[in-house]
Amino acid sequence: MSARTRKQKAALAAQAEDSDVTATSNGTTRKSPRKSRSPSPDVEARENVFLFIPNLIGYARVFLTIASLYYMPLHPRTCSLLYSVSCLLDALDGYAARYCNQSTTFGAVLDMVTDRCTTACLLVFLSSAWPRWSIIFQSLISLDLASHYMHMYATLSMGGSGQSHKNVEATRSWILYQYYHSKTVLFICCALNELFFIGLYLLSFSSPILSPSLLQAQDPSAPPALASPWSAGALELARANKIDSFWPWVITGVSAPVMALKQFINVVQLVKASKWLAEGDLARRKAARNGKTL
Repeated sequence: MSARTRKQKAALAAQAEDSDVTATSNGTTRKSPRKSRSPSPDVEARENVFLFIPNLIGYARVFLTIASLYYMPLHPRTCSLLYSVSCLLDALDGYAARYCNQSTTFGAVLDMVTDRCTTACLLVFLSSAWPRWSIIFQSLISLDLASHYMHMYATLSMGGSGQSHKNVEATRSWILYQYYHSKTVLFICCALNELFFIGLYLLSFSSPILSPSLLQAQDPSAPPALASPWSAGALELARANKIDSFWPWVITGVSAPVMALKQFINVVQLVKASKWLAEGDLARRKAARNGKTL
């Protein structure tokens, strides 16, 4: 066998290794079936969405919120710290989802539900701490829940099951587009909105004028209005003048304009989602009428 023939066979053999081509004895080639390769363990392993890093952060937020609710009646500093950390983690879970490529529908819903429940729980407490203004806090709870539920439902119903509620077109609403597409705007609005309610919460521990009658001496012949340590009057008396009011007033005053903007955005979101759903209803009714006439 000449050197040239040996080189040709060696080249054909190398080509066969790379492309699953087999060299025959007469110098021709034929394709052989490619060997099946077993999938890697990473591919075989089934991903557990519930254990994704951003979702674990979401569970931590739920735990911190529950802990803050436990301390809420009589421990303003501990409660405020736990509540604030829970709110700050709201920004971290979104970053973790993008960094780890673990964005999921479950995570998005968990994040939104945690936000709504956290704010609602604080507003429920404020309704009891400031009973004169309870109707305002109840209205804010209703607006927050209705706005986000309507927006989420409209997005899934009209935009498709894979559509994110944060994907808002500028043609539909300029203010919602800016709110959801700018992470800075979204963070500032949400953070200062929560900060306003935290300020009101702290004020309930620092103002001695919530119910002045509670701070006056009780008539010994009167029935024991504060017999139970967990009665509304006893809790209010325990909270009154517990901490200095300077910083709570500063926090509340600075964050008030942004809180008002956030509530306006909630109204816009509710109105736009309602109109979007109505457009879908009209389109379906029109399609049904056209189908009957055909």
